[in-house]
Amino acid sequence: MSSTEPTADRVARADRLAPVEVAEVLALARTAGDADGADPLDEHVLLRLREPEAPAVHLTARATDGTLTGYAHLDTTNPATGIGVELAVHPTFRRRGTGRALARGVLAAAAGPLRAWAHGDHPSAAALAVDLGFTRARVLWQLRRPLTTALPEVRLPDGVELRAFQPGTDDDAWLTLNNQAFAAHPEQGRWTEADLRVRLAEPWFDPAGFLLAVQSATGRLLGFHWTKVHERPGSARIGEVYVIGVDPAVHGGGLGKALTTAGLAYLRDRRGLDRVMLYVDESNAGAVRLYERLGFARWSAHVNYHLG
Repeated sequence: MSSTEPTADRVARADRLAPVEVAEVLALARTAGDADGADPLDEHVLLRLREPEAPAVHLTARATDGTLTGYAHLDTTNPATGIGVELAVHPTFRRRGTGRALARGVLAAAAGPLRAWAHGDHPSAAALAVDLGFTRARVLWQLRRPLTTALPEVRLPDGVELRAFQPGTDDDAWLTLNNQAFAAHPEQGRWTEADLRVRLAEPWFDPAGFLLAVQSATGRLLGFHWTKVHERPGSARIGEVYVIGVDPAVHGGGLGKALTTAGLAYLRDRRGLDRVMLYVDESNAGAVRLYERLGFARWSAHVNYHLG
C-alpha cells in the first residue's frame, strides 16, 4: 500500500502458522484476489502454507479486535539467492498503513536479498516498492485466449506420439526433462520430487491432461504439456497452460506448437472449457511470439521487485 498514515494494526512474526491462522490467510487472499482481479499469493506460497515444515517466515497484521488485516510470506529456502516475498492486505483495511507496516516487517525479518512479487502490477504496490528502494526486475504476463475460436491442427514431428502422464512411472524422467528445459528459469528449473509430489496430490490434478510427447521407437520423453483447470465457487471455470517444456535437443522442430495445440484441444474437447490462460516472462520473446500466433493476448502483468 502507498499510504503513509500510521496503522494501529499489530504486526507479529511466526515461523509456523496454526491451522486456524492458515484458514484466515487463505480467506484473506481469496477476498483480496476477488477485489483486485489477481490473486495476491501464488500457487507456490499456497502450497507451502499447507506444509508446516516448509522454511518460511510469516508476518500477520491484526486490528485491535483480532481481525486479520494483512499477511506477508517470506520464503527462506535459499536466502543467499533471494528471499521470496508475497504480501496481501484485506480490501476493507487498505489505505491505512497496513501494507507499509508489513513491508517494514519484511525488511526487519530479512537476512538476504529480497525478491517481491506484485501480482496485478497495481500502482499502490509499485509506489510502495519505489519508496522502499526496490527495483523492477522481472515482468510475468498472463495471456488469455478463447477456446471458442478455431484451433490449429495438431502436427506432431515424425516418430513422435502423445500419451498421458503416469504417476509413479514417469516422475523421474519428467523431473529430469523439466529441469533441463527450464535450467535458466528462477523457479521452474529447481523442482524436486517433493515439488512434483505435492502437486500430483492436489484435487485439480488430472493425469489425462498431463500430455507427454515421446519418441515412438524408444519411449524417450521429448516434451510435455501439463494442463490445469481452475474451479472456484462463484467464478467461471478457466483452463491453464500450466507447464509446457521441450527437450533442448529437439528445439525448432515444431514440437512446442504441437504440444500447446494438443493441450488446448484437450481443455476444450475433454474438459468443456471456453477460455484458457498461461503465464510467460515478458523477456521470453520467442514464447510470446508463439502464443500470440496461437491467438493469445495480454490480460494482466505480475512484477517481481528486487532489493539487495
